[in-house]
Amino acid sequence: MHPASQRLINGTGGLFAAATLVCHCLLVETEQSLILIDTGFGTRDAEEPVRSLGENFLRLIRPLLDPRESALSQVIRLGYQPTDVRHIVLTHLDPDHTGGISDFPWATVHLHAREHEAGMLRPTRGERRRYRPNQWAHGPVWSTYDENDGDDWFGFAAVHQLKGLPPEILLIPLAGHSRGHTGVAVDTGARWLLHAGDAYFFRGEIDPARPHCPPGLRMSQNMVQFNGPARHANLTRLRELRASHHDQVDVFCAHDPVELARYDHNPTEDLSCQ
Repeated sequence: MHPASQRLINGTGGLFAAATLVCHCLLVETEQSLILIDTGFGTRDAEEPVRSLGENFLRLIRPLLDPRESALSQVIRLGYQPTDVRHIVLTHLDPDHTGGISDFPWATVHLHAREHEAGMLRPTRGERRRYRPNQWAHGPVWSTYDENDGDDWFGFAAVHQLKGLPPEILLIPLAGHSRGHTGVAVDTGARWLLHAGDAYFFRGEIDPARPHCPPGLRMSQNMVQFNGPARHANLTRLRELRASHHDQVDVFCAHDPVELARYDHNPTEDLSCQ
């Protein structure tokens, strides 16, 4: 994605140069199936961008809608069949996270119950603007989870194991950016990965010593947040998690290209934010 102003969004570069953001998805291989965590943009977004995403989104975010970058194409390039993806776990229902679910119409889609309700009913003006129901018009099978029960995970409460999935994959409530926003934790055996979705946008935000964020991204987060105090409280908790458990948990967000590049370049090294 290439919104305006590299300096204000990425923190470096020209004021009038295009910025770069990514849609960081995670593909998990288990003995039973593949599990896709977030989907980024899908093939339908590329085929019908205005209808699928809306003119305002396209004008502000300026996504590169290349079908070759879709989750579907990347799964095939890895040597899998699309039908190997039997489950999708969403951090939330914003269009840059859900566009690809229609490319896997047979997959069960897991998400927080409050996010599912917000996406289906769109009860507020902001939620009517942010969600694109055409992305799930194919009628996926939903599996939802609430906050009335659940376990603890590194101090986070109401954490859920996911129905039909291995216990090493957990849904972590991180509300604030949206009504039912979550993170998704994966136990790799060596350490945990936490896909924090849009709980933060920039790696410096979870720096325990010197939290910082470029002003353009900070403004964007404030504009689209559903609940500011909840978002900031969860951001503080993520910062504390990184400070106290950096040797056990790698945290990354959905849109920081530097975090994605660390995994691309050397996935065997410590990938916690610096």
